[in-house]
Amino acid sequence: MTDEPNLPEGYEISTDPDRVDVGRVHHWLATDAYWAVDRPREQHERAMAGSLNFGAYEVSSGRQVAYARVVTDRATFAWLCDVYVDRPARGKGLGVALVAAVREHLRPYGLRRVLLATHDAHGVYEKLGFRALEKPDEWMAFAYARDADGRQ
Repeated sequence: MTDEPNLPEGYEISTDPDRVDVGRVHHWLATDAYWAVDRPREQHERAMAGSLNFGAYEVSSGRQVAYARVVTDRATFAWLCDVYVDRPARGKGLGVALVAAVREHLRPYGLRRVLLATHDAHGVYEKLGFRALEKPDEWMAFAYARDADGRQ
């Protein structure tokens, strides 16, 4: 693992759910995140309600520029998901700093593992100690069938 990434100057990270700009985050995910395109707002709000939510914000304006969500039992397991950095804010290290903050927030829980799935950001997560599953043949997944409109 590399040195702890620094949050770029002028930004802050918060876990205060009242600070999350739900509409902005939903727009990002539902229009620009391959894993959540067309996710309905109501489904997004339910997902947020059952999760730990992290936001990165411009200090000067308070505007949200990044988001991450964690589903966890706070005892043995966590799933890191919906990590997104607004396109104009990319390239500053916000994504790495946000995921590092998530990892440090979860550390006191004593979790056995934190999982995530990514199609194209392996390098970002590897900087923070994430690795491919050692025994992927031991893992299984279940997915509900979807109709032509993407509904279950």
